[in-house]
Amino acid sequence: MFFETVNVNDVINMGYGLLHNAMQIDVLSQTTIGSVGDKINEYQTITTSAQKMLEQLIKRVPYLIVATVVFVVFWLLSILFRKGVKKALGEQKKHQNLITVFQRVGTALILFLGFMMAMIIAVPSFTPAKLIGGLGIGSVAIGFAFKDIFQNLLSGILLLLSEPFRIGDQIISGDFEGTVEDIQIRATKIRTYDGRQVVIPNSQLYTAPMTVNTAYSKRRLEFEVGISYDSDITHAQKVILNVLNNEETVSKLAEPSVIATALADSSVMLKVRWFIDDGTQSNRVTSINNVIIAVKQALDKEAIGIPFPITTLDVSRPLPIQIDNKN
Repeated sequence: MFFETVNVNDVINMGYGLLHNAMQIDVLSQTTIGSVGDKINEYQTITTSAQKMLEQLIKRVPYLIVATVVFVVFWLLSILFRKGVKKALGEQKKHQNLITVFQRVGTALILFLGFMMAMIIAVPSFTPAKLIGGLGIGSVAIGFAFKDIFQNLLSGILLLLSEPFRIGDQIISGDFEGTVEDIQIRATKIRTYDGRQVVIPNSQLYTAPMTVNTAYSKRRLEFEVGISYDSDITHAQKVILNVLNNEETVSKLAEPSVIATALADSSVMLKVRWFIDDGTQSNRVTSINNVIIAVKQALDKEAIGIPFPITTLDVSRPLPIQIDNKN
């Protein structure tokens, strides 16, 4: 038999290596177990929080239902309020804007009150003071940020109360002209004669000059026509007045007029004026068209000329003419 020689140091080193590996495995096991424990604790915390929130929500469900019912009741009250105002003041056609003010402002207040009560029921810790404090109403920053909005709101209320115009009136504001379709708290919508919608801020309508074409039932129209210097002015006036008196669109409640206004370069200018009973844009255009056509036909029938611009060449001295006598 042959016996191999074993080195004691190698055996000792091998033992240390095995021990070191065993310690590393133990450390890794402890780290893994600790990570899994932390994850489990985190999930347990999340689950516990979700359960508590769900329990709180279940407890608040009856309050939320009651709050919803309260808000719906106030919403129905706002509808009844609008109908009541329209029924009570609907016969006063001259104060339709006032009815609109009562309806919109009253509806907004009722809905706001219903919202506040619903919030107090749903969230007991909620108070109007906290809402105002959270929104920062009354602060300088909010005041400057909403200055234009508040100005338009106030102007809208004043316009609806003072009633300088009503829905259906035809107005001119700045470069825009059209029919008023809606008067809101913040802005007014008009429809131009070519079918466009223009939204004008109420502050502009309240502070800037504005023309209301339909403020009065009667409206005066006019145009100028020139007759030749050879024509009789008085006769031409009578012819035009006869046309105005027989035209259907001309008002019979106000007398038309034909006035000589200028001696122009090639004609005598006559200004024709008349009134119409309905001052809307469509009636205005129709009346002007009919009157101009009738006046032109009547002047032609009476041989009263409407001259073109005439240029007169005045030669004060004779022009020398040279004649070639060579031929």
